[in-house]
Amino acid sequence: MAQGRRDNPVVVTEHGRRPYQQNVHIGKHHLIADEPTDLGGTDAGPAPFDLLLASLGACTSITLRMYADRKRLPLTGISVALAHDNVEVEGRKVDRVSRTIALQGELTTEQRDSLLTIANKCPMYRTLQSAIVIESALADAGSPAVE
Repeated sequence: MAQGRRDNPVVVTEHGRRPYQQNVHIGKHHLIADEPTDLGGTDAGPAPFDLLLASLGACTSITLRMYADRKRLPLTGISVALAHDNVEVEGRKVDRVSRTIALQGELTTEQRDSLLTIANKCPMYRTLQSAIVIESALADAGSPAVE
């Protein structure tokens, strides 16, 4: 499964038309991110947390498809529904992602359980469950982040 690389970064720039709209460039792909109207945006595109959830959902589905194809499982369809909220755990707020995976096909209970185990090994799941290091730096004044 392809992963973002330093030689082909994801680049996000302000859209310039609305307060929170962002141009998102991912290789040859382009989309707009925005905040919903109740947060001051215009809802012109997915919100940042929605993009994060979409990444986990896509990675989950792709990983399951790869595994099912390799194992020749009778998996005929996959759907992943995700939601994000904050909950209190041991007196502190934490982020919670709820992920419900629907599997279609004539699968045995053992095959379904195996697919759930594999879903919890997809690269995005492992990344989100790990300690993440985010290195931030400022570009030179007047320069774009990436040329």
